[in-house]
Amino acid sequence: MNIGQAAERSGVSAKLIRHYESIGVVPKAGRSDAGYRIYTENDVHILSFVRRARDLGFSMKEIKKLVGLWRNKSRASAEVKTLALQHVKALDQKIAQLEAMSKSLKQLARNCHGDGRPECPILDGLSE
Repeated sequence: MNIGQAAERSGVSAKLIRHYESIGVVPKAGRSDAGYRIYTENDVHILSFVRRARDLGFSMKEIKKLVGLWRNKSRASAEVKTLALQHVKALDQKIAQLEAMSKSLKQLARNCHGDGRPECPILDGLSE
């Protein structure tokens, strides 16, 4: 199948497919005699794997490692689990940061009258 068909079936845009190939996240596609990329069902499966990993927030570096682990049938699942749990820890930290940010902004907004006066506790709070 061509790149457009692979993009449609995997849910990854043609532009991203080319990018993923260029940085080595997915293997380079085969080429036709005319030089066009040719994709197999396996290529589409790898692209779908990458899309799902991106949806879960993994970085490209982590995804590259996950793809390598996924393709290596003799790998130990412990390495995959460690990588996943490290990502969960990073997500939990990000959630805590976002909750703290939300709490701070809510507090600043509660103190703002939101009327025609120039005084603004939100801007005052941000300038501290």
